[in-house]
Amino acid sequence: MSNKEPMFSEKNRKLLTEPLNLNNPITVQVLGICSALAVTVKMKPALVMAVAVTVVVALSNLIVSLLRNTIPSRIRIIVQLVVIALLVILVDQVLKAFVYDVSKQLSVFVGLIITNCIVMGRLEAFAMANKPWKSLLDGIGNGLGYGLILLIVSFFRELLGSGTILGYKVIPDSFYAAGYENNGLMILPPMALITVGVIIWVQRSRNSELIDKS
Repeated sequence: MSNKEPMFSEKNRKLLTEPLNLNNPITVQVLGICSALAVTVKMKPALVMAVAVTVVVALSNLIVSLLRNTIPSRIRIIVQLVVIALLVILVDQVLKAFVYDVSKQLSVFVGLIITNCIVMGRLEAFAMANKPWKSLLDGIGNGLGYGLILLIVSFFRELLGSGTILGYKVIPDSFYAAGYENNGLMILPPMALITVGVIIWVQRSRNSELIDKS
């Protein structure tokens, strides 16, 4: 009988699911905060940024894992940066080709994926010590966990700050006629930090209750 571990064993599934909650890269590991604050005024840029980071961290994890036994330890950081930079350049060109308006909104923040702590952190902490399949799953999971927080923050900021969702108006004109006004504070960076703080508080409170029950 083969002792080969199933591709979607319980351990492998946890690589995808734990970053969504118990080991979220933003709210638990406190990584990637800067971009979470900078690109969450609207949901569309946040969604594109989430996809871009997921692609970069997943593929860089995979590539570095494939090369891990051939990379001299003295230059491993340089090799990792080269891999990340190559993927970021490719992603940036794809965004400019297919979603140019969103690419302009994201501006330098796509390029700054190269220095995103989540990407480098997963390469050092996981990809350099694990096989390609696990590393790919870990990258996808952490990218999705990062993207989930971006979408939650951008949802509330766009809804309360602009009255729209993904650019579509959702608050009726009758509300504005009755005196409702968009909250201009929600589109300012401090409110992004406060929103992330509230999410961290809610998540950690909920997780502590789950731990106590178990």
